Amino acid sequence: MTTQRTSGRRKQALAAAAAVAALLTTAACGGGGGTDDNGGSKNGAAGFDAANNKVAQASLAKKGGTLKFGGAQDADSWDTTRGYYGFMWNFARYYSRQLVTGKTEPGKAGAEVTPDLATGLAKVTDAGKTYTYTLRDGVKWEDGKPITSKDVKYGIERVWAQDVLSGGPVYLKDVLDPKGAYKGPYKDTSADKLGLKAIDTPDDKTIVFHLPTANSDFEEMLALVSASPVRQDMDTKSKYGLHPFSSGPYKFESYAPGKDLTLTRNTSWDQASDPIRKAYPDKITVKFFSNANDLDQRLISGDLDLDLNQTGMSPQGRTTALKQHKDNLDNPVSGYVRYAVFPQSVKPFDNAECRKAVIYGADHVSLQTARGGPVAGGDIGTNMLPPSVSGAEGQSYDPYELNGANKNGNEAKAKEALKACGKPNGFSTTIAVRNNKPVEVATAQSLQASLKKIGINAEIDQYDGSQTTGIIGSPANVAKKGYGIIIMGWGPDFPSVQGFGLPLWDSKYILDSGNSNYALIKDKTIDGLFDQYVTTLDDAGKTKISTEINHKVMEGAYYLPFVFEKFINWRGSNLANVYTTDGYSGMYDFVNLGLKSTK
Repeated sequence: MTTQRTSGRRKQALAAAAAVAALLTTAACGGGGGTDDNGGSKNGAAGFDAANNKVAQASLAKKGGTLKFGGAQDADSWDTTRGYYGFMWNFARYYSRQLVTGKTEPGKAGAEVTPDLATGLAKVTDAGKTYTYTLRDGVKWEDGKPITSKDVKYGIERVWAQDVLSGGPVYLKDVLDPKGAYKGPYKDTSADKLGLKAIDTPDDKTIVFHLPTANSDFEEMLALVSASPVRQDMDTKSKYGLHPFSSGPYKFESYAPGKDLTLTRNTSWDQASDPIRKAYPDKITVKFFSNANDLDQRLISGDLDLDLNQTGMSPQGRTTALKQHKDNLDNPVSGYVRYAVFPQSVKPFDNAECRKAVIYGADHVSLQTARGGPVAGGDIGTNMLPPSVSGAEGQSYDPYELNGANKNGNEAKAKEALKACGKPNGFSTTIAVRNNKPVEVATAQSLQASLKKIGINAEIDQYDGSQTTGIIGSPANVAKKGYGIIIMGWGPDFPSVQGFGLPLWDSKYILDSGNSNYALIKDKTIDGLFDQYVTTLDDAGKTKISTEINHKVMEGAYYLPFVFEKFINWRGSNLANVYTTDGYSGMYDFVNLGLKSTK
């Protein structure tokens, strides 16, 4: 995403980062990698950082072949209503379309909204409360039937069925029906199951949204895959994620959860009706691995083209790739903040001073190193608003001096905080971490070692990352397991404080399942600032409120930020038309990837 602001306290980290960056750049150039459109290194790779916010080898993309993804983690769900992982949203555009979506352009432009199923952006009337769209001609489902405005409405209505389809973003539900009057299509008593009053479908080509209150980010919400059409007669409810019905250029051929996924061409899709997707490959496959090191080996060997999860190579794979295959790597700044969060339901983290003890006791340089250092891991995180979001202050806002006086931990301050929270001799707790993310496990181990020095004994519990929704996403399970510290990360759903922070910090977003407000924050001031933000239409006002929200979150000591993340991502030598996009937090934009050779 956008570059990060710096402060004088960063000299040491910057010097180290500059030295490593210089080494990488020199090595990449020495390896013969180029960023032109006609080749690159001897193995065909375009060169180090060749696809970082710019397009690499666009003219070499050919129609045909099999695009091969690998992943160390399956999606939380492939159901467009339920999926919440960034890579799922990116990949889902192969088989789902929306009224509007992100531009297929590198860098910052990729986060801008552009028409997809709709003929244009919304016609906005009634002081920002009414949005009207017209569907394009020729848009079809995989069986050749036309996609209608009612299909779009029904797909959006499914967001209300949280008792059956939990896990995905609920922005549309909260904006269109803040009082929760509608109970979802499965409890809808109207004959057509289209009883949501906030959406009109006067004909099959027209859809009109009526917001009770204006929301300055509404069109960005419609660009999320949770606004994809779903056809009623093909809705298998909780099983839909096993075989979604396609509105895009590819359709599900086979799927074995946690093992593999294959998409083939949807022959009913018409390029003339789709300004977004080029649909270069004939087939798209995903192979899932039980750990990231195995995945990285397969990427380096050329068996796979790219990593589905897009969260950077594991330490082992990264070391090999940097030494031997630099021309295949990109080093984007992501939109993610990586952090530890303290659920207030688990004692003693209901006490802010006990939370502060962990923040002060942690060694922030060690945590940064565990995540890959300044280049591969990112800058030390000093607050919870990623640099790509308006209102962010980067490392210049550092209330706990995590990048300054306390960067290696401050034992004295930590013990003061322990005394203040009534635990002068420390306490025991459990750190929850995904078992298929070696970098996260390493981070947990770093934190565990730091905390031991101040009398906090932290046991590490590794859980299956594909089960996040029901494990750390269940407040009841978190309390039952005693997860006082959760290792996690978050990127913007769309580039604003609402698109980043609302599910994390607003009390309305505390859910029984699929919860993301892991800290269980119930702060009337924060809730009030979000209420103010969504009705503020001028950019300066939105930026000011965004900054205020971040400050209130940090003052509450709910989080220990690790890094403003950077990735080392693998780009297969056979990939063409490759670029990173802010629309998906620095990931490669999957939807228009092609292959140079289709043999």
